[in-house]
Amino acid sequence: MPMNRCVPGAPPQWHNRKGKPMNHKKWLSAVFAFTWIAFLSGCGGVSSSPMTAAQSGTVFVTGTDAPLPSVVSFQVDITGITVTDGNNTQSVLSGTQTVDFARLNGLRTLLDINTIPAGTYTSVTATLANPQIGYLNVNPPARPTISTLNGTTSPAVTLTQSSVTIPLSTPLVVSTGNIIGLKFEFDLRKSIAVDSSGQITGAVTPMLDLKAITPNDADAYVDDFIAGVVSVNASGNSFIIQGPHGHQFTVNVNGQTEWEGSETISNLTSTSIVEISGTLDRTTATFLADSVGILSQDRFYADGLITYVNPPTNTATDFDLYVRSVLPSGTGFQSGEISTIDLTGNEKYFIYWMHNSWTNHFFNAGLMVPGQHVSIGGPFASGAVTVKRVVLRHEGHTGTLVASSVNFNASTFQFNSNGLAGVLFNGPVTVYVTPFTRFGGGLKSLSDLSSNPTNPLRVVGVVLKDPISGQPVFVARGVEELPN
Repeated sequence: MPMNRCVPGAPPQWHNRKGKPMNHKKWLSAVFAFTWIAFLSGCGGVSSSPMTAAQSGTVFVTGTDAPLPSVVSFQVDITGITVTDGNNTQSVLSGTQTVDFARLNGLRTLLDINTIPAGTYTSVTATLANPQIGYLNVNPPARPTISTLNGTTSPAVTLTQSSVTIPLSTPLVVSTGNIIGLKFEFDLRKSIAVDSSGQITGAVTPMLDLKAITPNDADAYVDDFIAGVVSVNASGNSFIIQGPHGHQFTVNVNGQTEWEGSETISNLTSTSIVEISGTLDRTTATFLADSVGILSQDRFYADGLITYVNPPTNTATDFDLYVRSVLPSGTGFQSGEISTIDLTGNEKYFIYWMHNSWTNHFFNAGLMVPGQHVSIGGPFASGAVTVKRVVLRHEGHTGTLVASSVNFNASTFQFNSNGLAGVLFNGPVTVYVTPFTRFGGGLKSLSDLSSNPTNPLRVVGVVLKDPISGQPVFVARGVEELPN
C-alpha cells in the first residue's frame, strides 16, 4: 500500500433555557478540568449579500451519517439533489460533491447553498455514483494498513440504485428572501450489505434520511466546515472563505466568537485554512461563526485518523495518519492512504473548541493515541509537507453500552465502539460525561444509561490519552441513543 512520508517541521448545537447556543468555552473548561482531576486521582461568488431573484429563497444542505461498524471510510459522489413540488423540479446542489460520510460520524458539515424559486417542495431526489469503502487491516505489532473496495475490486462495490426519491414528512417551504435547509443523512449501518459472517458483500442500498430544517434547528448547526481563507476584513469583523466547488461564503465574527489558541481575526491571511462552527443567517445566508480554528497558515492541510504512534509510549517521533481529506487538491498528497507524519517537537498543538493555554497539558507528542481525529498543517513543497500545526478534533463513534458499566461517582460509562474500538482501541473505551454533555434520542442524563439500553449509542467528543494507563478515553460532548 503506498505510503506518503512527511518531512519534520523546524455541535449538535446545545441551548440554554433561553434557547441561545451554549458557550463552548465553558463546556471545554469544564471538560478538561474534569478530565485532569480524573487523570490525577480524564467550500461562486461572494455570498455576503447573495443575489436573490424575485419570489425566490435560499436553500442550504447539510450532511451527516449513521456509520457502519468496521468501516473507516465510505466515500460516494453525490451527483445531484433536486426538490419538487409535483410540477417544478429545482436543483439544490451545484455540480458533484464527493463526501466521505464515515468521516462525519455524528458531525454535520455544509454541503452547498443555492437560490431556488419560492414554493412548497414535497419530495427530494438524490443521485449517487462511485461508492468506495475503506477499512483497516490490523496485525499488531505491525503498523495498520488500509484496504479499499470500489467498483473494480473483489468484491466490487455497487449501488443497487443510483437514484433515490424520498417524500418529505414536512415540506420544504422556500419563501422570498429567506433561508431554509435540507438535512441529508446517509445511514451506513443500513445501507452497506454484509453476509452472515459480517463480511462486506459490496452491495450498497442507499438508505437516506432527508428532512427540511430551519437555521434555528439543532440539525442546522454546522460543526465541521473546512475552507480556505480568500480575504479578511478585520475592521469589519468578517472574512471570506472558499468552500466546495469554489463557492465563497462570508463569515461574520463578533465578541462571542471563540478562537483557538488565543488567536484572532488578525491572525488570518489568504494562506490560512480554517475550521468553523456555527449557523447560517436566515436572511443573508452569511455564516455566523461561534468558533474558529486555524488549521494551517501555509495553504496546506490534511485531516484524518491516527492509526499508529511510534513509539507507543513516551514522546512520539512519528505517527501514521489515515488521510480522509486534503486541501488543496492536486498536491500529490493523497486522501484514502496512510501517511507517516514525522515529529521533531517544534510543532504547535491545539484542541478544537479548547480556547485557553491548557492545550499542551492534554494533547501533545506524548499524548497521542490511535483513534484520535487530527489535522496537520504546514508548507507543502516537492511532494512533502513540513508540519507546523497538529490539531485534535472532534469525532463521533457508534457502538453499544457495556452492560452495568455506569459509574455515577466518576461520571463515566464503558462503550464498545463498533469499528475503531475493536480495531484501534483494543476493547471498550471509558466515556466521561460532564454537566455540559448533551444527551439525545430519548436519553436525558447518565442515569438513563443505568437501565442498560440495548439500542446503539452515538458518542461525539474528543479522544484523549490517559497519561497514567496510556489508554484512550472519550470526553463526550454528546451522547445519543439511536434506533435499531
